[in-house]
Amino acid sequence: MTVAPQLDSHERSPLASARLQRKLTVDEAARRAGLTPEQVEWLEEGRVYRFPQADDALVATVLYATALAIGQDEARSLARLPIQPRPERYPRNRIIGVAAGLALLAALAIALLGGFGGDAKKKQVRALPPPWKLKVDVFNGGGDIYYTRALASKIGALGYKIERVAKANRFDYRETAVFFEPGGESYGARLAKQLCSEARPLPGGKNPRRLVVIAGPPRIGC
Repeated sequence: MTVAPQLDSHERSPLASARLQRKLTVDEAARRAGLTPEQVEWLEEGRVYRFPQADDALVATVLYATALAIGQDEARSLARLPIQPRPERYPRNRIIGVAAGLALLAALAIALLGGFGGDAKKKQVRALPPPWKLKVDVFNGGGDIYYTRALASKIGALGYKIERVAKANRFDYRETAVFFEPGGESYGARLAKQLCSEARPLPGGKNPRRLVVIAGPPRIGC
């Protein structure tokens, strides 16, 4: 399987490139897709963690790709994947509509989340509160904002409440880690296991239900 490369933090996102090629403003594209301008910006900037549920983000992506009439070849090109030749019995003009949207969705999912490997399974740990009762701050400690946003989206999909996504105080962290305040060791250990990373204590703090995730360089698998 071909894996799409990580996007550079200074590059325009694939969806934004597709919209600009059609000479559409954010408002015009939003009206075509039946979305709000804010939702279009979230998709184009990779801030899918802003949607209430991961499924909402996926549906919005399909609607947006369909509204822009993005074909399969264009979807693979935007995601930096090789364009596969198709048999003659499937002419290009038949691959339109929802099929095109689903193709783009698959390509973008590889581009945004390919560095993580498979999603960690949600597990209920005895005596621990559900993830949605914990707050998580995600900081960019490796210099790759797209990876940081994708990591925040993955944490949100696990049920945690994302408080903010921002830059760390430096960009030289060598690996992703989960930090917990005093009393939150079990909470930090659970999230660290779900992200295949390490849990480490913070030097202070008074909220055991607050976790801090610092994203290091992108990596493949656990």
